[in-house]
Amino acid sequence: MTTDTTDTTNTTGTLPEHTPRLDLAKLVPDVYKAMVRLDAAARQGVDPTLLELVKIRASQLNHCAFCLDMHSKDALAAGESVERIVQLSAWEESRHFYTAKEIAAIELTEAITVLTVGFVPDEVYARVAAHFDETELAHLISAITVINAWNRFAVTTRGVPGHYTPGSYK
Repeated sequence: MTTDTTDTTNTTGTLPEHTPRLDLAKLVPDVYKAMVRLDAAARQGVDPTLLELVKIRASQLNHCAFCLDMHSKDALAAGESVERIVQLSAWEESRHFYTAKEIAAIELTEAITVLTVGFVPDEVYARVAAHFDETELAHLISAITVINAWNRFAVTTRGVPGHYTPGSYK
């Protein structure tokens, strides 16, 4: 990952924003529109709060600052607590902030997102399947897959976090 090490600050004393590499929505509008439709189809039937937790967790794992900004703001706008969002990066030690269903979905998110450590373990799949019917589970798996694709687009194109307004991409 390229990091700008220039010590130039702006009027607030913070380092300047990086420049995005390119705008996929403008350059490949058909791909972007297809992703938006896929995202909308995947989230059908998934609890919106749970969906934002899953999107935040995948974005944490993928180091996607743009998506972290977006989904944290969307979660807060939907009524999620700051405490649960903050604790999500340490959910294994903070299980008491979440329901068993949410923990199962977070575990599945990690298993799908971090495929380099292997496949989705049977135990993780069984835990999540105990909390979701097959259609809900199919939507959850789809939503996790979609946020991973969005993360890869945003990280590769260097999406700039900090400017998102909740609900503006729905």
